[in-house]
Amino acid sequence: MRKNLWGLIPIGIALLVWELFIRLNPHALWPGPGTVFLTFIGLLKSGELGIALFKSSIRVFLGLFLGTSFGFLLGLLMGTRKSVELWLSPLLSILYPIPALGWLPLLILWLGIGEKLPIALIFLCSFFPVLYNTLRGIKEVPQELIWASRVLGASKLRTLLQVVLPLALPNILTGLRLEAGMAWRTVLASEMIAIPSGIGAMMWKAESLMRVDVIIVALGVLGLACFLSERVFIWLENRCLKWKSSWKM
Repeated sequence: MRKNLWGLIPIGIALLVWELFIRLNPHALWPGPGTVFLTFIGLLKSGELGIALFKSSIRVFLGLFLGTSFGFLLGLLMGTRKSVELWLSPLLSILYPIPALGWLPLLILWLGIGEKLPIALIFLCSFFPVLYNTLRGIKEVPQELIWASRVLGASKLRTLLQVVLPLALPNILTGLRLEAGMAWRTVLASEMIAIPSGIGAMMWKAESLMRVDVIIVALGVLGLACFLSERVFIWLENRCLKWKSSWKM
């Protein structure tokens, strides 16, 4: 409880500095905390913020689900089949450094401007990190444990499900945690460029109307969404690490 209270102090200081800046610069194109809060309430009441957040959340969820699913399956295949890893590693090593938004011009040409575009970008954003974290997690499982499981009569499938995957799970969740926030940043960029709905589109429209208060509200909501997404995976990761520690004992 005390740690949470201490964490609120920098937020309070930032709000105070913000308010002082506005009072010292009344003509600045920057609304005060009170104005932003009233805008936030107004957007909630009108439903505009809720609809935009819902549409962005659906895109993030679908993109993450597809990207993590395919990344996990391919990482699992590469981790358990050396020949597949040797075959695919050169191609994936070339594609992995390309940022997700680097694919945007091609995806616009291939998919057009629509719902498929942000989902495809988030898919690319989450696919590679989950793949490599899955592969690394499987490779870090002690070979002695796998041999012991096989000696005791466990099948390859049972060894995979009861030994390899549980020990690799913390690494997999780490990949998910890192990409949860990146998925929100990616959907924001794609909505600002090519999609007429969502948090990013709301910010883009606000920019054309010089509604700085709306932009700040959208940024705050985006930051909160990133924070909550990452906290969910941190909680899952801690649970897995706790289980892993007790399992080793």
